[in-house]
Amino acid sequence: MENGYIHIYTGNGKGKTTAALGLSLRAVCAGKKVFFGQFVKGMKYSEVKAAQYLPNFEIEQFGRTCFIDKDPEIEDIECAKLGIKECGEILEKGDYDLVVLDELTIGLFYKLFTIEDVLEMIKKKKDNIELVITGRYAPDELILIADLVTEMKEIKHYYTKGVEARKGIES
Repeated sequence: MENGYIHIYTGNGKGKTTAALGLSLRAVCAGKKVFFGQFVKGMKYSEVKAAQYLPNFEIEQFGRTCFIDKDPEIEDIECAKLGIKECGEILEKGDYDLVVLDELTIGLFYKLFTIEDVLEMIKKKKDNIELVITGRYAPDELILIADLVTEMKEIKHYYTKGVEARKGIES
């Protein structure tokens, strides 16, 4: 049995979710089974349709709407805590080869759950599962337990010129 490692894709640059989706595609094409859990997100990004096209790929969102410019509501917290519970069960069961917890660190940043909740969930991970955690502001506690940490650094981005998220590229 192969050892599954913990990856973190963090930083203020574009590409964290995209990198996790790319790894998911690679895994599916290698015959592996993937679970992609999205925290904070409830909007219907294009990747939500991926399960229609990719065998052995499942995606679930544990968010409602974008609250980045306001405080999360109780329903946002409940969705996120349900996600922690469900993802903990998935990690414990071991039915997937790759599990992605997209925007998990944003959930921490907005205090939708605690670092203790996350560390408890990660402890349930079967040894063979490759685990990817994405999002800005990855805390030191997660960086410490990770085997691979990549920081996406923004150098230049067209949104500073007013370009909105484009379907198939950013959404």
